[in-house]
Amino acid sequence: MPKMTGFDNEKYLEEQTAAILQRVNRFNNKLYLEFGGKLLYDMHAARVLPGFDPNVKMRLLQRLKDKADVIICIYAGDIERKKMRADFGISYDSDALKLIDDLAEWEISVSSVVITRFDGQPSAMMFKNKLERRGIKVYTHKFTKGYPTDIDTIVSDEGYGANAYIETLMPITVVTAPGPCSGKLATCLSQLYHDYRHGRTSGYAKFETFPIWNIPLKHAVNISYEAATADLKDFNLIDSFHLEAYNEKTVNYNRDVEIFPVLKRIIEKITGKPSFYKSPTDMGVNCAGYGIIDDEAVQEAAMQEIIRRYFRYACEYAMGFADRETVQRAELLMKESGLGSENRTVVSPAREAARRAEASGKGNEGVYCGAALELPDGSIVTGCNSPLMHAASALVLNSAKKLADIPDSLDLLPATITGSLARFKKEVLNGKMMSLDLEETLIALSISATVNSAAELAVKKLKDLRGCEVHLTHIPTPGDEAGLRKLGANVTSDPDFATKCLFVN
Repeated sequence: MPKMTGFDNEKYLEEQTAAILQRVNRFNNKLYLEFGGKLLYDMHAARVLPGFDPNVKMRLLQRLKDKADVIICIYAGDIERKKMRADFGISYDSDALKLIDDLAEWEISVSSVVITRFDGQPSAMMFKNKLERRGIKVYTHKFTKGYPTDIDTIVSDEGYGANAYIETLMPITVVTAPGPCSGKLATCLSQLYHDYRHGRTSGYAKFETFPIWNIPLKHAVNISYEAATADLKDFNLIDSFHLEAYNEKTVNYNRDVEIFPVLKRIIEKITGKPSFYKSPTDMGVNCAGYGIIDDEAVQEAAMQEIIRRYFRYACEYAMGFADRETVQRAELLMKESGLGSENRTVVSPAREAARRAEASGKGNEGVYCGAALELPDGSIVTGCNSPLMHAASALVLNSAKKLADIPDSLDLLPATITGSLARFKKEVLNGKMMSLDLEETLIALSISATVNSAAELAVKKLKDLRGCEVHLTHIPTPGDEAGLRKLGANVTSDPDFATKCLFVN
């Protein structure tokens, strides 16, 4: 079925802009705004809120750019262990560099970068040098002494006072990061401490998309957030502080609720007066719930995301990146939502394609891989691996043919091109596998398009695969994963390997 729109970006932007400006005014025209989630390319939000512009937060910043500075935080430990952003396949430090470039394209400059919990880590030091030699201001903040229990030490020159003050000029200072647990809150509170120490009035607020505070606790969108953060062990709950203060049920997540009493005391210690905030929900300026215009469409999209997250963690466990507890948590959330793998429409066709490949003996190295894709009109296309190409490659070519009404019997890649590539991989690059992965296939298709009108038409149809659902019966190789990511498909796979080799390049 064609996807329905469940989210109104313009309505959301109006509500969100007004909420932030109102909070700025509340704090004497100086607000440190912690930006949770992805500032750019928020693909999780786009998947669970159909119609959500993944860059809508940048559009929000553009509206506020004459009033806002931007600070990027990155945890030194994430740099050191090369933590990856899965949707782009790049490390957090590379993502920070990309974020600076992306913001510049939106005509928004980054005032500085803060490396948090810095303790002289070699990789973090190299990252600092790289930025400073390109003219970007870099600050390093150590772990806050006394945190989280010793408030007197935290709010002192030994705690937040030990951090260098970051000069900002605008009424709003947006504090963002490549991922969670990057030190955004500590950076905001450190700034707050320095401001009040020098007689300047300022405030703190938190802006994030999930969980959505004004929809039910067990709404599929909020459950999908729990599934997305299963590795962090986050879970949603009713904000007990808000319920007590206002007799109103709102949704928050465990870390914010658990830290609220400490955070409230820290703010009161810094400012020397009772906090404006009575609950974690009060601290937020989050308006995503107001943008939902079709709850049924949003619930369906979120349930699909819960299944996708289960598959992702199962694969990460197979590859050694996730622990068994994370997979079990994701599986439990899926089952509690009344869902199973069969509720993802592309799963069964992909597995059936693998069975057909095995029956025909057309696998590669004794491994039979299947793949399925759901086109925008709801029809399903499948593909399987062969000695010539990977299952993902066959799938994309078959899908492009379907979209372009090209007969199955017509080859988009002449044997001269595929044969030449196979020989090149084996004889020149000394490769062990001659079959073409998706990235190689897409390059071959673009070459074929220069002399083949059918291939040219197929290339033009590739953009229609953006946002399509894909399932593979085996974990994609790096070339398949990169190709599917660049095409913009929503990909899952069974936690099985496509080759018996331990090393795949």
